[in-house]
Amino acid sequence: MADYQTPEFHPAFEEYCEAIYELREDDVDVIQARIAERLLVSRPAVSEMIKRLEAEGLVSSSHNAISLTLDGQRLAEKVVRRHRLAERFLTDILDLSWAEAHQEAGKWEHIISEPVESAMVRVLGNPTTCPHGNPIPGADYQAPATVPLSDVQVGCSFMVSRIPEELEFTPGLLEFLEDADVVPGKTGTITAASPDGTTTVQVNGRHIGIGAFASQRILVTV
Repeated sequence: MADYQTPEFHPAFEEYCEAIYELREDDVDVIQARIAERLLVSRPAVSEMIKRLEAEGLVSSSHNAISLTLDGQRLAEKVVRRHRLAERFLTDILDLSWAEAHQEAGKWEHIISEPVESAMVRVLGNPTTCPHGNPIPGADYQAPATVPLSDVQVGCSFMVSRIPEELEFTPGLLEFLEDADVVPGKTGTITAASPDGTTTVQVNGRHIGIGAFASQRILVTV
């Protein structure tokens, strides 16, 4: 990460900048409705917070489209970086499940100090992604060429590359994918594609049906 030091902000400001960053990362329209869905808050609450963030110079909005300013981007990258490092630490070192790590990292991201962050990076061997394959800001991440799982033809093999943040917020999905071993680095084969968009994959000898919403978003290499 750059030497630029972001000032301290209220955790709510960090949460909103993080949400805006991750929505943009997943190519989701950054509008108030999407932020409300991500943070499980009301539209009026989002509207009020966006005004406060604009006053702080962290976001700008035009025609209902919301974007981070340079300062907002820096704050978001700091928070996302610490969240994803925390997830990696909680899974790799403490052996927590994906879902547990995701929940706990949401708390850790606001309190990790720079010395602790540096120590985590050292202990983890300077990771470039979180356990779900999403890039850690400031790490030397080189994105592979990926396609959505739903685009892979029946009979073709694939390797899971990334479970986007959008899926991490879908209730029960992280537990399902971890239990099915549909995780970054695992290989599988497409065995069927249903008219309703369900993609059936074979991973480690098991056949797993993945619904359209997830299969259109899970990124794989072929």
